[in-house]
Amino acid sequence: MTQALIIGGGPAGLMAAEMLLDAGHHVTLAEAKPSLARKFLMAGKSGLNLTKMQDFDAFLDTYGDHSAKLSPMLAQFGPTAIKDWAKTLGQETFTGSSGRLFPTSMKASPLLRAWILRLNTKGLDVKTRWRWTGWTGTEFRFETPNGTQVIRPDATVIAVGGGSWARLGSDGAWTEQFVQNGLQTVEFAPSNAGLIVDWSDHMTRYFGSPIKNAIFKAGPLTQRGEAVISARGLEGGGIYPLSPALRDGADLRIDLFPDQNVEALTKKLSKPRGKQSQSNFLRKALRLPPQAMSLISEVQRPLPQDPAQIATLLKDLTVPHQGLRPLDEAISTVGGVPFDALTPDLMLRDKPGVFCAGEMIDWDAPTGGYLLTACLATGRWAGKRAAKYLSAL
Repeated sequence: MTQALIIGGGPAGLMAAEMLLDAGHHVTLAEAKPSLARKFLMAGKSGLNLTKMQDFDAFLDTYGDHSAKLSPMLAQFGPTAIKDWAKTLGQETFTGSSGRLFPTSMKASPLLRAWILRLNTKGLDVKTRWRWTGWTGTEFRFETPNGTQVIRPDATVIAVGGGSWARLGSDGAWTEQFVQNGLQTVEFAPSNAGLIVDWSDHMTRYFGSPIKNAIFKAGPLTQRGEAVISARGLEGGGIYPLSPALRDGADLRIDLFPDQNVEALTKKLSKPRGKQSQSNFLRKALRLPPQAMSLISEVQRPLPQDPAQIATLLKDLTVPHQGLRPLDEAISTVGGVPFDALTPDLMLRDKPGVFCAGEMIDWDAPTGGYLLTACLATGRWAGKRAAKYLSAL
């Protein structure tokens, strides 16, 4: 018997556990992998981006169609609260030029070690290599190194992640248990993923080269940044935030000269070309790097001769694509448990006492701290509401 059960040892599950512990409840946390928060550690290998320090309304708008549902949770545990929370774990932070908040150490491991130590001190009972295999009535079954184990908790928070990074534990297999129990799910789809482009052979020499300082557009979404040309298409910070529109089939359009208007480009392109080829003239007149010239040639051939038409093209270059990379290659996913299946407390409407948190809920967000912030905020919300539920029993 246990008072509260957490399934999933990522940031959302750990935050839910801490809220329940702080409310005085006994908490067991079951994690399928041999150690906790593996995806969190992987995400922090190149610098742990905790959140984005910006005006709250602008921060909230980033969550698009899901912003209204996430608003109360993010209002209670948004960027400023996350900065303060990291400090309680002994992690000083700094804000980069883009507004992104990082630990001074730039690593996830010191923060995670301090957090786990604090949770252990508070009495968290951690069970690793415990894979949840389903329900038997109100009991939760787990496959463990010691065979099948059964727990019948008074309240549960499930925080088992989305459908990407299966090797780190986020494999989406839990949806089978939901379906078998008649619970609603939404099919997973990739988000923050690379774009599939079927390049011709002449692009091979530019694999690994970036398209820098451009504005990337898809549907109503825009992102200034860069994208790397790869053997599989385009990847990087300029592409990932456009995932919702690209996933729906929107064209990718690139403004290669975001700081110059059509008129300024037209003026440069109206100078005498002499005996230069059109490509050489373009490269020299506009100081285009070879990979950008190759991209232009790849997607728009032949080029128009009129300078104004060329200028217009370079401000809105359409790149044909075949959609986003597969699910398991995505940084995150959209889909899982729809908000309609949950109460405002994040409790399953058809499973009283069972709450959901983190990326397993159907919401979408770009990289840049937004993903982690919402995981922590929903975990905190679910943990507090689970504690309130227990106190009412």
